[in-house]
Amino acid sequence: MNDLRGDYVKKELLVPAGNMECLKQAVMNGCDAVYLACKNFGARKFAANFTNEEIVEAIQYCHLYGVKVYVTMNTLVKNEEVDDFLKQASFLHQQGVDALIVQDFGMICLLREKYPNLEIHASTQANISSYEVCQLYHSLGVKRVVFARELSIDEINNIDVPIEKEVFIHGALCISYSGCCLMSSMIGGRSGNRGECAGVCRMPFSLYNQNELIENNKYLLSTKELNTTSYIKQLLNSNIDSFKIEGRMKSPLYVGFITHLYRRLIDNESINLEEEINRLKTIFNREFTKGRLFYENDQNIMNTKSPNHIGLEIGKVIAILKDKIKIELKPSCTLHQGDAIRFNHSQEGFIVNYLYDEKDNLISSSSGICMVDNKIHLNELDTISKTQDSQLEKEYSSRKEKKLPIHFDISFVVGKPLKAIIQDDLFCITEENEIVQEAINSPLKEEDIIRQFNKLGDTPFMCNDYTIQMDQNGFLPISCLNEIRRSLTNQLMIARMNHKKEFKEENIIFEKEVNSINNKKNEIHCHIVSKEQLEACLEKAVDKIYTANEELYKEYQNYENVYYEIPRCLYHIKESLKERNVVSDYALYNQYSNIGNYGLNVTNIYTAYYLSKIGVKTVCLSPELNKNDYDAFLKQYTLKFGDKPFIILNYGRVENMIIKGNILHLKENIFTYYLMDSNKRKYPVFFDGRLTHILHHEKKKENYSKNYILRFDFFEETKKEVEEILKEID
Repeated sequence: MNDLRGDYVKKELLVPAGNMECLKQAVMNGCDAVYLACKNFGARKFAANFTNEEIVEAIQYCHLYGVKVYVTMNTLVKNEEVDDFLKQASFLHQQGVDALIVQDFGMICLLREKYPNLEIHASTQANISSYEVCQLYHSLGVKRVVFARELSIDEINNIDVPIEKEVFIHGALCISYSGCCLMSSMIGGRSGNRGECAGVCRMPFSLYNQNELIENNKYLLSTKELNTTSYIKQLLNSNIDSFKIEGRMKSPLYVGFITHLYRRLIDNESINLEEEINRLKTIFNREFTKGRLFYENDQNIMNTKSPNHIGLEIGKVIAILKDKIKIELKPSCTLHQGDAIRFNHSQEGFIVNYLYDEKDNLISSSSGICMVDNKIHLNELDTISKTQDSQLEKEYSSRKEKKLPIHFDISFVVGKPLKAIIQDDLFCITEENEIVQEAINSPLKEEDIIRQFNKLGDTPFMCNDYTIQMDQNGFLPISCLNEIRRSLTNQLMIARMNHKKEFKEENIIFEKEVNSINNKKNEIHCHIVSKEQLEACLEKAVDKIYTANEELYKEYQNYENVYYEIPRCLYHIKESLKERNVVSDYALYNQYSNIGNYGLNVTNIYTAYYLSKIGVKTVCLSPELNKNDYDAFLKQYTLKFGDKPFIILNYGRVENMIIKGNILHLKENIFTYYLMDSNKRKYPVFFDGRLTHILHHEKKKENYSKNYILRFDFFEETKKEVEEILKEID
């Protein structure tokens, strides 16, 4: 295999760990870092995750092997949870966690001020999709950003902000920009921003234009699995610092296998990639895509046929006997007793408990024609896929723990204490023992000393590197050599396990805000999509009018109450900013007049406070909050930071998803399309030329008090309907 790497800076291989078994597979198979979660505040709430006791064990285990530990605290945080969030962060900091991965903007800012020695990484859930977002997080002291999966490798390479860059290179893809999906929350109250995603995108939908059926009952929002194994050269020569694998809900076998695969690719080992990908397909396969990272087109991102593991096709059924199924395997494919198989048309499957040759003799494996018991009463010919490989399971479950290289420097001089130094990549520890005596009969030889120091047994160390200074006539009991070796290795293990940064906690003094906007709490704001809606709002003297239509904004920009809603997830935000803006991404906005959209995910008062520091005058609170949350929010903000109005979505359809590209092949800016789910709920969907937008199937209709700025979002409403709705609030 040719050297693909060139002159590249060492890249970190970052691997998921949903439980301790997965973590050990990651470490043993060569990861540089793991990411995992505690029981709360992690974006995979339904993974096993780690108790506080387990997290201490995990940190010590990983640090022993020189592996970093990043803990995900990447959910949106409500006001009543802030104290617990900070306690958890403090605990992890004291235990020596290498970094926290955080989504919530308020918590990122709060942690940076309160714990200056605690490394913070901005989660992909924070929607890191622009140059300006990177600049902002760098200015806040964030060490690393985890880019949105929608960015290309060239876009990432062109971001020259001096901040560490982390990118997903393998695993499941969210169809929506991460942190911008409200679909699971709006449908069933399970918030993806709170670690409870119900995977609505993996369900079947039908696509209509008005009443015309375009696609019927397909997995229209279900993506393939990201796989960049064929692009390792480009990755190694990029400015990406950390290669991240998705999979905290995946099995220990998956974690071990995929870690080992990418470790070998990064280290330029010679492998048969096609063969390895086929083995991977037996562990988890939704079909593979190179992703937006390497310019995959819309069609090849999606797998509309199946959202689940489809395995590796290995052969076909050639006959159905009385109680057996006769199978012909493809060349180079093998079936073992203990494998799991699925028949692709019937979608029935089972574990192969017994495997037979053509003469009905029991066998352990076959690479040609074989038979299995017809446990599912199969009655038609079919193709067959392997969905679990028993031999692969055995291979990875029996892997030995890896060993860390160390160096011993030994001084064995008559009349002086036995002195030994143990050294690794981090520490150098010295110890002395008994004084070396002059031998009466049998002096110790160099090989005797090496033999004893090489008895490293169940320690994590291996030593092939010794420096020995010794007299030829010296003697000590073997027990002295064993004692100093055990003591040194034990000290080194303790030092490695407890290697951590100094814990430091600051007291934060918050400034009371002096409001620079009109503190009129009965303001009405309207979001419109058409000219007639805008004119209706002007006639009703609406306080603020938002439009995402740039031409419409330009036509009416002389009206001081008309604001431009800049497109979400832009690569360069500043180029689109106008005199008055509605913004949905985090950036420095201080020289503009800005209103924050609900895409900023404000669920606690600290996010609102720190947004005001970067130039967002007022903000729409998250529609994931309820009335009690809103009331508590307003009260707590007033007590801590001063009186300030906040916007609440009072009427309209919530934007459930924003998706890069035109995955549904819609005509641009046509607002008559909708998706229908299995419950006959209709979700309006449109393509604006860059992004696909999916709105909620029903309109939010609330009756909030006028302590808030009330927002009305109009989509399909006529001018007359807008007038009637606004008349009701006069």
